[in-house]
Amino acid sequence: MNHAGFIIATYGVTFGAVIGLAAYAIKQGRELSRKVPDKDKPWT
Repeated sequence: MNHAGFIIATYGVTFGAVIGLAAYAIKQGRELSRKVPDKDKPWT
């Protein structure tokens, strides 16, 4: 149990980075979708 703090911190940083990257990708996707004309959006 000597390294439990390091392991927990590493998991926290990893999950934080994954969540941050997902949030960034969603934000960028929303911004880019606003720039596309409606006629070029097959998903609507």
